[in-house]
Amino acid sequence: MGKIIFHFEDKSKASQEFEMEEGDSVLDIAEDNDVELNHNCGGVCACSTCQVYVEEGMDLLQEISDKEEDFIDRARNPKLNSRLGCQCVLEEEGTVVVTIPDQSDIIGHH
Repeated sequence: MGKIIFHFEDKSKASQEFEMEEGDSVLDIAEDNDVELNHNCGGVCACSTCQVYVEEGMDLLQEISDKEEDFIDRARNPKLNSRLGCQCVLEEEGTVVVTIPDQSDIIGHH
């Protein structure tokens, strides 16, 4: 069993920590725990709204695909550590730390 820590660019939101099992995605954990992370395509790697910044634990996650890289290139404010929450699947135990970009001007699922 691993864990995930969510930080937020929106500093009015406090960090949150949850357990995460192998095979879970960052988006799965966010949805299961009412953490606001938009996902306009429903989590099937067809948009970029669930972008997160992986601060720690990138090596614990499934490797980035070419398709995911293409969508990250279209995301708002992409960084070197950008990933799509729907594609960040835990492959081995450990701690993953992500920052969720400000979601206030993305229209979609909450």
